[in-house]
Amino acid sequence: MTEQLTLSRALNAGLRRSLADNDRVLLMGEDIGTLGGVFRVTDGLKAEFGADRVIDTPLAEAGIVGTAIGLAYRGYRPVCEIQFDGFIYPAFDQIVAQVAKLHYRTGGNLVLPITIRVPYGGGIGAVEHHSESPEAYFAHTAGLRVVTCANPQDAYSMIREAVASDDPVLFFEPKRRYWVKGDVDFEEEALPLGSARIVATGSDVTLVAYGPLVATALDAALAAADDGLSVEVIDLRSLSPVDFDTVEASVRKTGRLVITHEAAQSGGIGAEIAASITDRCFYHLEAAPQRVTGFDIPYPPAKLEEHFLPDLDRILDAVDRVMGRENSLTGWSAS
Repeated sequence: MTEQLTLSRALNAGLRRSLADNDRVLLMGEDIGTLGGVFRVTDGLKAEFGADRVIDTPLAEAGIVGTAIGLAYRGYRPVCEIQFDGFIYPAFDQIVAQVAKLHYRTGGNLVLPITIRVPYGGGIGAVEHHSESPEAYFAHTAGLRVVTCANPQDAYSMIREAVASDDPVLFFEPKRRYWVKGDVDFEEEALPLGSARIVATGSDVTLVAYGPLVATALDAALAAADDGLSVEVIDLRSLSPVDFDTVEASVRKTGRLVITHEAAQSGGIGAEIAASITDRCFYHLEAAPQRVTGFDIPYPPAKLEEHFLPDLDRILDAVDRVMGRENSLTGWSAS
């Protein structure tokens, strides 16, 4: 069965299915029960499954994740919601020192099937601590899966896969895409959680994006086509582990790579992809990989965020750079 849903409603449907399929699954977070979450992702689930499975917690992120660790010890599959991206830092110690380590600390005898949902990214005109992209902190941490969805179908499928995984999963949800609608096939076979997806084929440039910028990357590919360029767009989906095989195969075909994400450039996911693909594809590259990212500053006030976030023009400028065309940095044309 296929239905048109927003990304947020697709997440809701995926969580409902996970709760129905396994009575050891429970949800916990600030205002997720009676209110249904600030973005209404968990709307109606408390009424359907009860207050012992959809749990309103105190405003204490370290306590939420710490409690989830204890529940996982006892065989539950807790799904934690961090209300906004910038609120995750009080739980940072629990996540990187406990959640990521306990499977290894116990010699593989203990699994922690914890899913931590994190609405992230900008574009909604929010105040400080409500528009950040902290994914690189966790992708750098061994022992965690880090994934992000970009469309309703993946939202539905990937949240179910995350909840079913025996690995702890950081599940980043692009909050400015919560209201984007798309078809959701409830019976579609899901792509493995660690796999990237080619969402537009091309032959001149490989453009890698994830989460909120996949839609922008697809717009850039359409605009580039009007200028005679064929851009292949890859939705990375998994930030740890990265599906380098898919990216490598594309770059070996195109010879050029552009990576875009909202997070700051220094130490970001884009830097790792650029370095790793350069190692793998050095003799196939026709130009140095380019990154189009947020700037190395704290996230700006809402009135300035449109200047901070990568947009169509900045991505197309990077495409021009790898193609040797006139661009904002060089001002010269190879022709």
